[in-house]
Amino acid sequence: MSEGTEERGTSRARFLGGAAVLAGMAAGAGAFAREGKSADGRSYVSGNFMLDLDGAKSGFLKSVDGGGIKADVIQEPPGESYYSKKHIGNPKYEEFEIAIGAAMSKAVYDWISTSWQGNHTRKSGSIIAADFQLNAVAQRDFFNALLTETTIPSADAGSKDPAYMTLKFAPELTRKGKPSGGKLSGPGKGEQKLWLPSNFRLTIDKVDCSKVSKIDSFTIKQSVASDDVGEQRDYLKEPGKLEFPNLTITVAETGLDDWERWHEDFVINGNNGQESEKNGSLVFLSSNRADELFEIRFFNLGIFSLSQDKAEANADTIKRWKAELYCERMEFASKAAAIA
Repeated sequence: MSEGTEERGTSRARFLGGAAVLAGMAAGAGAFAREGKSADGRSYVSGNFMLDLDGAKSGFLKSVDGGGIKADVIQEPPGESYYSKKHIGNPKYEEFEIAIGAAMSKAVYDWISTSWQGNHTRKSGSIIAADFQLNAVAQRDFFNALLTETTIPSADAGSKDPAYMTLKFAPELTRKGKPSGGKLSGPGKGEQKLWLPSNFRLTIDKVDCSKVSKIDSFTIKQSVASDDVGEQRDYLKEPGKLEFPNLTITVAETGLDDWERWHEDFVINGNNGQESEKNGSLVFLSSNRADELFEIRFFNLGIFSLSQDKAEANADTIKRWKAELYCERMEFASKAAAIA
């Protein structure tokens, strides 16, 4: 084990202060109960959630899930008795899943960007629950978390609902925190830049994308492995393989020419070496369709399927085709925090 790993492990052990803290943590079956008691004993229903990263309020969340603590039940081989004894294993800390909009702090978007580049930054912080008057009522702290999934919502010209990204992150440990009290304030409340999935711009080298009506949702995944060597109860988490998904793009038949030529050359004629791959980008725009919120850059795109969408007889609809592309690498850039 490296010197840095030993130092982090020692620091965590010192923080926990032994098994006494774990006993208090075991009660947390999830990030928060939907209902609970405030400091004055009155019941409340959580109406707002705030993300705190490294001690800084980083924005309000659309939703939050996970963050619980559990242990596997281990069944021992039967002995002299007619039943098997059981006990539990070490505690496991579940991933958090949060939905975010376009008004988070720069630190959140930078975490996404650096993770996609293989710079696996660990983050500590809290999820703070508040009532509908924004009074902090509950808190779940997490430590040394790695970003494991980023789900980009569909870009859909026909959608009118707000769009949200979904993030998953895996902490090395969590605990029930104590909210500092008072009203929450930070990015994203009363200043939300409306992010509509219909406001997007797709570009691909030498391919006409003006008739593209939809890009399906896609997820970038980062595997995480537990370094479960030794006798400690809580294990370090180490990043593994970074996976970039395929893209599914819907285009009207009237704008199909470039896509057909690319498919014929790349798939049918076999000219599919690296020199024939393309680069591109997907930009999400604000409601004025001028300000850029997010840009996702695509590198080494290759088309591998082009098929007509399901069509029905006598239906007065535009004929559409689906193109499927592989992508070797993606990059994420945000201007949302700067214009929120």
